Amino acid sequence: MNSRWSKPALCSVALLVFVGPALAQAPERIAFFGDIHLHTSYSTDAFLLMTRTTPDDSYRFAQGQEVEYLGHRVKRKAPLDFLAVTDHAEYLGVVRMALKPDGPLKGTRWGDWLAGDTVEGSAAAYKELLKASGESAKIDEFENPALQKSAWDEYVAYADKYYAPGRFTTFVAFEWTSAPGNQNLHRNVIFRGKGPDVPFSSKESNDPEQLWAYMERQRKAGLTLLAIPHNGNASNGLMFSTEKTLSGAPITRDYLERRRANEPLTEVAQVKGQSETHPLLSPNDEFASFELYEYLIGVPRKANFATGSYIRQAYGAGQALQEKFGINPFKLGLVGGTDFHSGVSATEESAYPGSHGNQDPKTLATITATTSIGGEPPVGASAAALTGVWAEANTREAIFDALQRKETFGTSGGRIQVRFFGGWNFGSDTLSRPDWVRRAYTEGVPMGDDLKAGPAGLAPTFIVQALKDPDSGNLDRVQIIKVETRGGVSKEQVFDVAWSGDRKPDLTGKLPSVGNTVDLAKASYENSIGAVELMGTWQDPTFDPSASATYYARAIEIPTPRWSTRWAVELGSPLNPEAPPMLQERAWTSPIWYTPPGIAR
Repeated sequence: MNSRWSKPALCSVALLVFVGPALAQAPERIAFFGDIHLHTSYSTDAFLLMTRTTPDDSYRFAQGQEVEYLGHRVKRKAPLDFLAVTDHAEYLGVVRMALKPDGPLKGTRWGDWLAGDTVEGSAAAYKELLKASGESAKIDEFENPALQKSAWDEYVAYADKYYAPGRFTTFVAFEWTSAPGNQNLHRNVIFRGKGPDVPFSSKESNDPEQLWAYMERQRKAGLTLLAIPHNGNASNGLMFSTEKTLSGAPITRDYLERRRANEPLTEVAQVKGQSETHPLLSPNDEFASFELYEYLIGVPRKANFATGSYIRQAYGAGQALQEKFGINPFKLGLVGGTDFHSGVSATEESAYPGSHGNQDPKTLATITATTSIGGEPPVGASAAALTGVWAEANTREAIFDALQRKETFGTSGGRIQVRFFGGWNFGSDTLSRPDWVRRAYTEGVPMGDDLKAGPAGLAPTFIVQALKDPDSGNLDRVQIIKVETRGGVSKEQVFDVAWSGDRKPDLTGKLPSVGNTVDLAKASYENSIGAVELMGTWQDPTFDPSASATYYARAIEIPTPRWSTRWAVELGSPLNPEAPPMLQERAWTSPIWYTPPGIAR
């Protein structure tokens, strides 16, 4: 292998520059962690699952304060730096407000179901909501514009109340919840500053093109926003389709340009599994079977994922579209979000309280169930995920701009800190310099960007650095995943580029396992293997200058007990075979792209 890598034991130290009266700026940027996908009782489905937390609770929990959830006091061990509450735009806040004494639901079927706040009534109402959602149907009893506007204004006020520049950032945001035929096309819409007068919901249209039209109108009105699709794994192949639009029209360049302009990111992991890849699509990737979710939304029916569902495959499809149309709509940065319907971003495996109200409370019934109303048993839920951004400061402007330029990474719930640069002139001694981060920015490009044109005959070189989550397992390895496309045909490769210990790849290039310290009987592990930090440089040994390529890094932890194993030990239950007993937490960087000369970027 012509690649080269090194791993000096250096840690980057951010230089802080004070601008203005108090706000520190870091020109070389700092990693901030947050959740940009969370639901509270302002989401109709969460309320019907008997979640009663409000955005007020969510912002306090994210900052490390204790709040009440399902009658228990819960708290994060490590506070977050930012949070976007993204309640469903469809009837946002209406149900909880309409249930007030003598409210507009009194005397309706919904009022009858929800009177008394019973599990049975909520279940009947939730079933009706899923039916309406799958049919993209309106619910006449909730069609009250004045009530919708009042709830939205109250919701926005919470975001503004808890925004503390330099310390904790909040965003005005909502989720557009399109799911025709239970095929997931959801998008979270995040605003840089001021939010809209009202959100845009799938009741107005379930077509992403109409969401983009709404976003374009908001920009003309002076607002700045972006949309983040999620759960391509549950879209039945619609999320990254390259054949036709949702309305059945053929794909055009204009369609591709609008998609890329409005959707710079996609969510790589959350409670309903990861959307990076599937073992049937990536049979040579030994880590591809991580936290799989294979159902459509809200029904016990498996999704078709042969094409159009997973991000790694979409990277190749986007490059093929670029060859044909001159534009790649899938130059997508990666982020993570919880999608919890609990109001609490509880992504720590050791402190996971459940994520969907009365569907998965901490009980023996939950831990032993083998199915649910949506097919996936409660133990199948992931205690995931978070977004990391590299930004100059903890402000709405700095963090939003990091999202916009895709200098982001997703984690499976922890705070692995990972950095990724690409360039043509990084030497093997680059990382030995104390100013390597500054040089990486000036001589190369960070994650989320395109490689500039390179010298003839030279392959690109990449710098990766990963630091462990202080409260989780050590690091096993860092990999670089490459997706290459030429003549409409794509192939993927996975390279181990830095790893812990003195392991050596075998004759096939396979790196031995890091080992396993997990004690399932005690739901414990030891950090006696693995590394605190992994870093190195790597030069692509298979580079073809005539082929487009997408490169992203993946940092993987040593095995640790999954939340379901911790619950089983605590509750005295045998392990549920429907969930793996342990997992290897991870982080995925946004890619760096290479485009051959002669193909429009």
